Amino acid sequence: MQTKFKKAALKLIYFTAFIFTSFSLGQDIEVAQVALIKTLKEIETTHQVSFSYADETIANITLAYKPQPSLEASLNYIIRNTDLEIKQIDSNNYIITKSATVDICGYIYETFSNSPIEGASVTINGKGTISNESGYFRLNKIARNSIVKIQSLGYNNYFIEVKKIILKPDSCEHIYMDHRTELLSEVVVYQYLTNGLSKQRSGSIEIITEDFGILPGLTEPDVLQTAQALPGVESISETVSNINIRGGTNDQNLLLWDGIKMYQSGHFFGLISAFNPHLTEKVSIIKNGTSASYTDGVSGTIDIETFNQLKGEAFGGIGFNLISTDGYAHIPLNEKLGIQVSARRSITDWLKTPTYNSFFDRAFQDTKITNFENEEVAKNSTQSEDFFFYDTSLKILYDPNEKHQFRANIIAMNNHLDYEETLTQKDTSETKQSSLDQTNFAFGGSLKSYWNTRFSTTISGYYTNYNLDATNLALETDQRLIQNNEVLELGGKLTTKYKASHSISLLNGYQFYEVGITNIQDVNNPYFYSKIKGVVRNHALFSEMNFLSANKNTYLKLGGRLNYIERFGKFILEPRVSFNQRLNTKFSVEILGEMKNQVTNQIIDFQRDFLGIEKRRWILANNKDLPVTQSKQASIGFNYNHDNLYMAIEGFYKKVDGITTSNQGFQNQNQFQRTSGSYKVNGIEFLINKKTKTFSTWLSYTYNNNNYTFKSLTPATFPNNLDIKHSMSFAGTYTLNSIKFALGANWRTGKPYTKPRENNSVTVSNTGNYINYEEPNSSNLPNYLRTDFSATYKFDFSESINGSIGVSLLNILNEKNTLDRYYRLEDEKSNKIQQVDYVSLGTTPNFSFRIYF
Repeated sequence: MQTKFKKAALKLIYFTAFIFTSFSLGQDIEVAQVALIKTLKEIETTHQVSFSYADETIANITLAYKPQPSLEASLNYIIRNTDLEIKQIDSNNYIITKSATVDICGYIYETFSNSPIEGASVTINGKGTISNESGYFRLNKIARNSIVKIQSLGYNNYFIEVKKIILKPDSCEHIYMDHRTELLSEVVVYQYLTNGLSKQRSGSIEIITEDFGILPGLTEPDVLQTAQALPGVESISETVSNINIRGGTNDQNLLLWDGIKMYQSGHFFGLISAFNPHLTEKVSIIKNGTSASYTDGVSGTIDIETFNQLKGEAFGGIGFNLISTDGYAHIPLNEKLGIQVSARRSITDWLKTPTYNSFFDRAFQDTKITNFENEEVAKNSTQSEDFFFYDTSLKILYDPNEKHQFRANIIAMNNHLDYEETLTQKDTSETKQSSLDQTNFAFGGSLKSYWNTRFSTTISGYYTNYNLDATNLALETDQRLIQNNEVLELGGKLTTKYKASHSISLLNGYQFYEVGITNIQDVNNPYFYSKIKGVVRNHALFSEMNFLSANKNTYLKLGGRLNYIERFGKFILEPRVSFNQRLNTKFSVEILGEMKNQVTNQIIDFQRDFLGIEKRRWILANNKDLPVTQSKQASIGFNYNHDNLYMAIEGFYKKVDGITTSNQGFQNQNQFQRTSGSYKVNGIEFLINKKTKTFSTWLSYTYNNNNYTFKSLTPATFPNNLDIKHSMSFAGTYTLNSIKFALGANWRTGKPYTKPRENNSVTVSNTGNYINYEEPNSSNLPNYLRTDFSATYKFDFSESINGSIGVSLLNILNEKNTLDRYYRLEDEKSNKIQQVDYVSLGTTPNFSFRIYF
């Protein structure tokens, strides 16, 4: 029995040994990866052939080569398992090269959960596909040296070299995309008005310039003109440098360019946006519910962001219109480093087009350039002007690795006017030249670091310098007036973002800025010199939670900001909230609220300051007669979206404290009063938009009730200068293949103004006569109406070069709209009143031509 057991055990050991030996032999049969050069030598010896190749062509290539029954089979095996091409030169000689095109494939996953991403867009050189439910994609015959761009909503764009995802016989590369954790709020409620315009869950409006369609009067996507198409955003003065958001003045808007605060926004003294739209990736317009990471801007925020991702291929464009010419380019220097450059300059100093003439008449109304107080001087003098503007920018993009992104930006913009007057009397003549120079130079940088899939930090800093200089030489006297307004600001911010879960992300940070403002007045006769300079430092801590439910029906952004103004020893706490609830597939409700503050404002001392052209100058709060401006705002809105029909209605209330009479631009009995107060505005904004594949039609309406309160004035409460009770726009766009048309009309009630009294309109005084007015802003200008048209046509020069032509016509009906009105005496001893009207642009044509490459 024992002997049988021993025999059985011995057989079992032999059998087990046989199994393991067979397995080991099987493993040995699995051919190991060897250098391709070794395989080629083996084939050369076996089949008596010779291969020619560059060393770098086969360097670092390994192959699990199995002996093949024939030379043809061996060559096919190499071709099938590498990205090489083998061509026969003669009977015994072959040449090996890398194929010009390859097939690529990959699986796209979410970094956080490793789950596949379906519907991701994979594009390269005009070819494209989307990933399937497994995250898989494949593209054939792709240029070897190209870069693949992968995009998916809610994720950071991903760029990868083709050589890293070449199709292999048994595997495809796994690609992991990071969530844009800081943008949980960016869930689109509706794409409206035109392509590239969308409303976000957070309540903000986003403009994607790359996808931008067309709007009436615009041949190109001017970002600040586009903002005025939105309910509650308009410019009473028809300028981009004076945008009014919910009844606020322009200085109450925070304007950012790549995180840098800008104090100048326009060219031609406000008629044209100073920011190149072709390198702008997106613009966010926030009327309420601002993130706690933002400071300033008690009325609203306009955040302009240029392209922030390294592109695999260079692109750019050049073009011109009847005002300026420009060019831009994105140039990748290598896979880690790229630059963006842009430049624009006016053609107005050597070519006076109809567009220039119309803009000139609008910009220089009631200024030294067009108005002469001395009739005798006007008769005997000649005038000439030389005006130009330019802007230029540079951005450096450097990604040292996948976890860090460094960005640096520089921007410079300038408006320059020389105005020459020559007075001829008898046989003598005298020439004097006045000038105005407006500049904004700024630079900034940021380092963004992704420490893991949940946590990221951003460190950023900036410097901005705004200068407004004027030299005014009076022709009829020897007086010379020099004026200067300079703003210097530098700041830094540390932001941390933590993704606690799929639904919750946390934003925390610290921000510091220091702003100094200088105002200089220098008069030679009689001699007077004044220099006023102030500096304010602000420290702030902010924290915010973003919540988006798993079914994406509920969104909440809740945060706060604690500011400390060092100069005044003042703490200001500012809560912020944005809530959106989808009630069903068609309806949603949103609730927004915020409190904000700012220490910089613009004032107008005298209407003839800075040649009467750019009368507003920046000043700092002093916490006395110039208080810190503070706002609080709340709104509730309802949205309906079904079958390409979108309707929205929103009611809001806003109160702004700490305004002054000097920064409201009064031109009545309150012009020289110096006191502080507040304004309250409440209103309703309504929008309806219907879209089809080719049409988009919309109607928007805004009602405002906007009133001042200045306790030391009589009356203490009266209508705001920007109290536009009713405002309406109606427009439509039509797309026919590569041609786009847009036609629209804007109508609003007239701006308030103050009339002189019908009886006893002038008081005569030994110290100077003055006008007696009715109650402030008790009258309204005639209603405003403007109809605009534009059309664009896009075409191809070649596969890689495209072009576009655009035409536009502003104010087709040539309506003579009065934008503002005030009264003055001919001189201080006169009792004759002059009525001064600012008139809108007349019919203004424009034409643009662009080439994209």
